[in-house]
Amino acid sequence: MDGEDDISNPHMEEMCANGIGGVEDAPSSSTSTTERKNRPIISGEQLDIEAYTGLYSGRTKITRLIFIANHCDSTSMQLEALRIAYDELKKGENTQLFREVVQKIDGRLGPNYSMDAAWCATVDGKAEQKKEKLESELNAYRTNLIKESIRMGYNDFGDFYYAHGALGDAFKSYARTRDYCTTSKHIIQMCLSAILVSIEMCQFTHVTSYVSKAEQTPEALDPPTTSKLHCAAGLAHLEAKKYKLAARKFLEVGPELGNSYSEVIAPQDVATYGGLCALASFDRTELKNKVIDNINFRNFLELVPEVRELINDFYSSHYASCLEYLGNLKSNLMLDIHIHDHVETLYDQIRSKALIQYTHPFVSVDMRMMADAFKTSVAGLEKELESLIAENQIQARIDSHNKILYARHADQRNATFQRVLQTGNEFDLDVRAMLLRANLLKHEYNLRASRKI
Repeated sequence: MDGEDDISNPHMEEMCANGIGGVEDAPSSSTSTTERKNRPIISGEQLDIEAYTGLYSGRTKITRLIFIANHCDSTSMQLEALRIAYDELKKGENTQLFREVVQKIDGRLGPNYSMDAAWCATVDGKAEQKKEKLESELNAYRTNLIKESIRMGYNDFGDFYYAHGALGDAFKSYARTRDYCTTSKHIIQMCLSAILVSIEMCQFTHVTSYVSKAEQTPEALDPPTTSKLHCAAGLAHLEAKKYKLAARKFLEVGPELGNSYSEVIAPQDVATYGGLCALASFDRTELKNKVIDNINFRNFLELVPEVRELINDFYSSHYASCLEYLGNLKSNLMLDIHIHDHVETLYDQIRSKALIQYTHPFVSVDMRMMADAFKTSVAGLEKELESLIAENQIQARIDSHNKILYARHADQRNATFQRVLQTGNEFDLDVRAMLLRANLLKHEYNLRASRKI
């Protein structure tokens, strides 16, 4: 569709500019498939922070920069992230966060990035004046009892508190507008504002609640808003470690999202979060039908070629290549504010699924060949298989001396005997029930009981 192309192509160019699947990595017509699969992937140390944070806007841009500064090992990356955060904060009104960033910089960026007390005093002074004005206006609206004006007054207060970093007060102000909403659009606006603040506060139970409230007014939901709600619900499920539910929500996000939710999430994140959660939780059929053959989600995957390739490799049983992509992406994912806590769990689940899928079709598997396919040692592979067998995820036994994994097939004779025995028991119960009914009819039990009544 033309509309989808208009949305996806600019993001692709943006990602290329970021060095995440850049133009230099694009294969020429003469490049072989093997060379294309083995192209170098940008690691976390080479991340272009300025281009990466250019995908976001508002408070999340600054919090992501601070997160990178707190979690990356490279001093140059830390300072670059703090420098950009400093510049962004000077454009806004959040003096509290500004002071925190200045404290983290600690004079390492020179006099141009030191504490600007005069700027803070000016911003705080204007904030007090603006707050007094908003209070007087809201009091006047309450006196006049005009619902729309009161709603707008609380909404303005929410915007004011949010801009100055008082997230708790912002959430309360947005929530208060609910009593004064007169149309479905007002309810949707209230829900989106509450969701935005709740995500910033990491209060994901509120996110789930307000997503449900918004979805109860479907007549006011346009495709971009629906996609925003799916993104918010996906983040809430991800935080709760409900990876399958998170994957389903991210897969439902439509191409209409574009860059319209940059204050929370970028389209590239939809592909990454949705793809990894799907790999960790979907079976082979679901992966094919809901991810690989999903035209809408394919547009998002085009923005992050590494995630697209590792999903295709996993489905095609090219596990070594898939795990290599995952390894190369790990450093970047550990710098992501939403998924960093889940990387180890997701990676373990994906690897376990790969091991299970590899062994499933075979009666016996040479563990040396399997270790080579997974780029690991035989001893390490043996420990992983032992764990999966203990958890009953693989029905097999290990010949540790010959390094062979044998599938443990069920005893067909015993299984047949158990089925026959169960069928006989069921037949016996049916016959007893039939005889009981026949005796009841013979002695006219039902008729006698009705006569007594």
